[in-house]
Amino acid sequence: MSATAATSTVLVTGGTSGFGAATARRFVAAGWRVIVTGRRADRLQTLVEELGADRVHPAAFDIRDDAAIDAALDALPEAFRGIDLLVNNAGLALGTAPAQKAKLDDWRTMIATNVTGLVTITHRLLPTLIERKGAIINLSSVAATYPYPGGNAYGGTKAFVRQFSLGLRSDLHGTGVRVTSVEPGLCESEFTLVRTGGNQAAYDALYGGAHALQPADIAETIYWIATLPPHMNINAIEMMPVSQSFAPFQIHRDGV
Repeated sequence: MSATAATSTVLVTGGTSGFGAATARRFVAAGWRVIVTGRRADRLQTLVEELGADRVHPAAFDIRDDAAIDAALDALPEAFRGIDLLVNNAGLALGTAPAQKAKLDDWRTMIATNVTGLVTITHRLLPTLIERKGAIINLSSVAATYPYPGGNAYGGTKAFVRQFSLGLRSDLHGTGVRVTSVEPGLCESEFTLVRTGGNQAAYDALYGGAHALQPADIAETIYWIATLPPHMNINAIEMMPVSQSFAPFQIHRDGV
């Protein structure tokens, strides 16, 4: 990255909670300017009040709305226009049912958010990132590699994010732009509450005693990747809590 920390700017999508909010805090602590996006303007404003208006610019929009993305980027204050790093964090999982019982609208929402929104804002910022020899860090998931019951469309969207990241690396060869796919496993955040429609019991059952990764762990990893020497690229990085490993293959037996 050509800029120094004192003049560097990162845009973090989905910055109202979890990974995104933790990432905003980590970069501000290191002296970066941060643009945080999300649908919940009140939460973005809370981050501004916490971290300072000179360091954080809130951009409230839905990542699925192309026109809103364009309007928000066009309205950036001059001090925040030189974006050196794009962190594509906005995303969600909806439902845990098997494919045959899943809601099609949930699938469409996940695809529109995790895939279409991500590629739209990436495409919009590529000229700036190329000019500044910047970086793109995309939040994928271990679900991109390891299928599990109920993962269906969510896992498919995260597999897209991983492959899209590798494809970007190939296309951006020679530009100096770095691209990384970050692929976390079990991490404690609002993710599960969103996925289960606010089921606190499901949240407690999933994370209880698991010593899951925390959003700050992901933020630290993102910061580490972003601040490596400019000749180094981390293509993909997969992480899990020590408590999580790999499940056996499923075998269905007739009559059992």
